[in-house]
Amino acid sequence: MMKKIITLCVLLTSVYALTACNTFHGFGKDVEHVGEKIQGK
Repeated sequence: MMKKIITLCVLLTSVYALTACNTFHGFGKDVEHVGEKIQGK
């Protein structure tokens, strides 16, 4: 049961990330932005 929940969460997060930035280029920029935020802390 727990494995199904984790799989669903990963799938939903992936779909959200890809649709939120519309393109893989945008996805790369989003990942870069997150990396910069993490380094800043």
